[in-house]
Amino acid sequence: MTEKPIIAPPADRSAWLEARPACLEPPGATPRHPFRLVLLGPPGVGKGTQAARISAWLGACPLSTGDVFRHAKATETTCCSPAMTKALEKMSRGELVDDAIVLDLIRERTTCLRCGFGFCLDGFPRTVEQARRLDVLLAELNRPLHAAVDFTLPREKLLRRLSGRRTCPKCRRGYHLETSPPRREDHCDDCGEVLQIREDDRPEAVAVRLEAYAATADPLLAYYEASGRLIRIEAEKSPEAVFRRTVRTLRARFKEAPPEPWKQSET
Repeated sequence: MTEKPIIAPPADRSAWLEARPACLEPPGATPRHPFRLVLLGPPGVGKGTQAARISAWLGACPLSTGDVFRHAKATETTCCSPAMTKALEKMSRGELVDDAIVLDLIRERTTCLRCGFGFCLDGFPRTVEQARRLDVLLAELNRPLHAAVDFTLPREKLLRRLSGRRTCPKCRRGYHLETSPPRREDHCDDCGEVLQIREDDRPEAVAVRLEAYAATADPLLAYYEASGRLIRIEAEKSPEAVFRRTVRTLRARFKEAPPEPWKQSET
């Protein structure tokens, strides 16, 4: 008899996006084992795609700091928390958001870190100091981190992935010139608008982003490797192939991990 899929948390993510004290756990549902993961990797490696797949497989809460910032930018500043207001002020001046502010943003969302279904945290930590402080916070919550999953891809492929992305300014549909091009060159399939390239996806901006990541990546990876929590995943193939490799690697490491989702079926 094959086990039925895990009951995943509900789609309402307001507790994470807006730092609300609401609980994301569905009433009456019990996870098999709550995994807590940090997802690492350079821009363009596909962490967001893998976060969604891994979270659905584990039944965990997908927690992206990038989603928090994007949501805050689209919200009136008066509705933001003090930490988010400080973060947005720094970003508007082109300054980096320092570790203390980012950690305050995470602390405002401890409800999500305590989630009984576990979590996949994408976008944090980015430095060794952030990683240390996250470990302290999770220890206070009695929710230790199981693993840091690092997705890897050669630099030339990262450059090609990022510089090939295009977005429709009207309906926000995304394309890629190599892997998912529009039927009509430079125009959205759905609404016909001329596609745009994000400023941070232009080749010169991509190079800067990758250099900034490389400056902090090695010490961060060494920190997790020293504690035996680092798992490396090559991300050169399709998203589905990368996901399957991730699932098999996690199942080999953790006996409590659920079965491969592509093998699950209703009894």
